[in-house]
Amino acid sequence: MKTNDLRILTEKLLQFNEDAHKSFLHCRETGEKGDFYKEVKPFADKVRDSCVQWESAAMEWVSNNKPKNLHPIQLKNTAENLQMVSVRAFFPDSSLKKFNSHIQSNDFILRRMIESLETSK
Repeated sequence: MKTNDLRILTEKLLQFNEDAHKSFLHCRETGEKGDFYKEVKPFADKVRDSCVQWESAAMEWVSNNKPKNLHPIQLKNTAENLQMVSVRAFFPDSSLKKFNSHIQSNDFILRRMIESLETSK
């Protein structure tokens, strides 16, 4: 995968992370769970497919370029956390503290990835 394609995919995951956060806040405000077949599953499937593609490409890029502050375990955890929040975003009874922690962690690693991709040009 080209560096530019990886950057675009990383930005897509960053957007999914923000969408999950917005959905979670909306569900907490209304107290209503998302419809599993209309909202939860389609969103979670899109996120999962993108995460699988991103994780392998990002791992390869990191092993080849060895950026200063990115490590394979962080990429693996980010892909897993993103998939988890993509489901939990639609359930208002999820722990706010834990959910926000995962969102912030995902955001941090994805932004580091974008920065590393741009500085490697």
